[in-house]
Amino acid sequence: MAKSNAATVAAYIKEADAARRPALARLRKLVREVLPSSTEVMDWGLPTYQKNGKMVTAFASQKNYIAFYPGETAIKAHKKELAGISCGKGCIRYGRPEKIDFAVVRSLLENIATRWE
Repeated sequence: MAKSNAATVAAYIKEADAARRPALARLRKLVREVLPSSTEVMDWGLPTYQKNGKMVTAFASQKNYIAFYPGETAIKAHKKELAGISCGKGCIRYGRPEKIDFAVVRSLLENIATRWE
């Protein structure tokens, strides 16, 4: 599911592949825990978290991976922990849900929080 027309994040997760739903729900829960003042919206067809109208982070269930968008600064700060994981300039691509290290995701979100909360 590259781009969704879901109106809510809950609906987005519900329409995702069953094997990915638990990981997507856990990503959502972590974002809401670590960035509680962010606003959860569906933007660009994916779950997005904003602060003062600006995107803070997002995630998506793409065709071949789950993408998490913590931004370039957080990724650079976690280069060692992300060794062997496919990363772009501002996103991390997990080929399988079981490859997601949620302790690292929490740390990435905490890195974001130091700048946004």
